[in-house]
Amino acid sequence: QVQLVESGGGSVQPGGSLRLSCAASGRILSIRTMGWYRQAPGKQRELVASITSGSSANYEDSVKGRFTISRDNAKNTVYLQMNSLKPEDTAVYYCNAEFELPFRTGTSFYWGQGTQVTVSS
Repeated sequence: QVQLVESGGGSVQPGGSLRLSCAASGRILSIRTMGWYRQAPGKQRELVASITSGSSANYEDSVKGRFTISRDNAKNTVYLQMNSLKPEDTAVYYCNAEFELPFRTGTSFYWGQGTQVTVSS
């Protein structure tokens, strides 16, 4: 009964920037960890960055120093600022979030629909 809607993908030249957004909606008590994953053609999905409810962030090595994950808890939204983009960053980017839901014990994980990021000349 929750949704994650992503936006902000597109095509850019190497060295360019994009800002991805992922907004959660529905009957949500709280959101714990939120993260961004990506999957390139012919490759496995990998974790790009994650952020806790206390805004402690973790990054995959190849994006450290270039990407920044952040969240706005009032808007139930997570962002991924991507700078100095490289062709190897080309992939479909998916957001994921861990929710505490009404009338349920524990937490549940949901995925966004994915947004395409293409980096090429």
